[in-house]
Amino acid sequence: MSTPAHTSLSPHVLDNPAWASLSGAHTAFAEHPAGGGARAARYSPDVSPFAALADPGDPRSWADLRALVGDGEVASLAGVLTPPDDWETVGRIQGVQLVDTSLHAEPAPEAVRLGAADVPEVLGLIRLTEPGPFLPRTVELGTYLGIRRQGRLVAMAGERLRPPGWTEISAVCTHPDHRGQGLATRLVRAVAAGIRERGDVPFLHTAASNTRAIRLYESIGFTLRRRPFFLAVRAPGNTAANFS
Repeated sequence: MSTPAHTSLSPHVLDNPAWASLSGAHTAFAEHPAGGGARAARYSPDVSPFAALADPGDPRSWADLRALVGDGEVASLAGVLTPPDDWETVGRIQGVQLVDTSLHAEPAPEAVRLGAADVPEVLGLIRLTEPGPFLPRTVELGTYLGIRRQGRLVAMAGERLRPPGWTEISAVCTHPDHRGQGLATRLVRAVAAGIRERGDVPFLHTAASNTRAIRLYESIGFTLRRRPFFLAVRAPGNTAANFS
């Protein structure tokens, strides 16, 4: 599956999924600059570290992001390749974006729904396996499912970004003592089943260096769509700005 390169005339919603989520299904989690700047947003700090720009090619979006995060502060972005000259790139990871093209989705009877009461155990598994950022309220973004063994959480997966028509599968991880049993695959299929039930298409991101995960996702029906970057960028200046 291939997708035309992004242009200002025909952008695809998956080219800027964080913005599409923050301005759509996840508006309840969005923070915007004081004064009503509408070209940048970020998730509440205890939900997700990601910020987003309405148009990465528009200087007004970067101005709104600077007002939102504060002078000299760092924002985490996805898909932005070239920040303005006065912004400093302090971290850069090559990623991949894969979309469901032939996944066999089905419920997992052994999977349990994870909620606020499970967050301490979830965070422990995240720290051990490092699948990507997960914060105390990330579980509120969508359905998170887990598998337990003798009462202990040993695998999980769930929903993160929700641009229109799509839902991202995220936080896919398995305790090292329980790998090789197909738990992650069962959870991905189960989360995907719920996504499809509401008419959305599953997609996901991972680091380009995570070749083992990429091979697994491609083997079960995901196809590479694009190679975005995950960036940490520092705003110009050194004086904090207020936001609401």
